[in-house]
Amino acid sequence: MHEDAVSAPELICSAKGCRASATSALLWNNPRLHTPARRKVWLACPAHTESLAEFLSLRGFLRDTVPADTIPEGVG
Repeated sequence: MHEDAVSAPELICSAKGCRASATSALLWNNPRLHTPARRKVWLACPAHTESLAEFLSLRGFLRDTVPADTIPEGVG
């Protein structure tokens, strides 16, 4: 690897206390705060994808789940 090369940041799970590598991106928004097109992102490791998705779904916030390495441009 070239010395000047910049490596991509490691994607870490958003679950409290978890430091595992994220494999999924949960795209969400809070309709009370965000426009319909706005998407926020929580990253999730395999162990936390379901619980984080359930948390967002119960509140009506979850919009989509995609692989962590395919987060759409402009999301965040």
